[in-house]
Amino acid sequence: MPRKKKTKEEEKIEEKPKRKEPLAFAHGRRKTAVSKVQLFDGRGEIIVNDRPIEEYFPGEVAKKFYQKPFEQTGTLGKYLALVKVEGSGKSGQLNAVVHGITNALVRLNPDFKPQLRAAGLVTRDPRAKERRKYGLAQKARKGKQHPKR
Repeated sequence: MPRKKKTKEEEKIEEKPKRKEPLAFAHGRRKTAVSKVQLFDGRGEIIVNDRPIEEYFPGEVAKKFYQKPFEQTGTLGKYLALVKVEGSGKSGQLNAVVHGITNALVRLNPDFKPQLRAAGLVTRDPRAKERRKYGLAQKARKGKQHPKR
């Protein structure tokens, strides 16, 4: 059976809109969470894993934290941030997202770095769970109980 030839209108419908190149791209990390952030010109939206950030990280405390890089640089509402994050838990992911946004802003404009560093956002938080050692009881450092006699 021969294929039906598509009209130009049908071809236009099938074409996916081409996405613009991001202004900046950066990674952020915390514990085992890794975020990949793309910054575009926009209206201040942050999309995390194809969901609005308010839905992904609900609550006022989280909102203050993820808006902090934009507030420090005076760019609140100027950029659209598309974020993919995976690994760890919600707290680690939130910290990774903020670290990624900070790094993207620094790549976009290196003059932002001193302001963001003063706010403590540039440095990656190195704290992570310590691995368990063999010969110990359940925890990384807890030894087995030993009787005296």
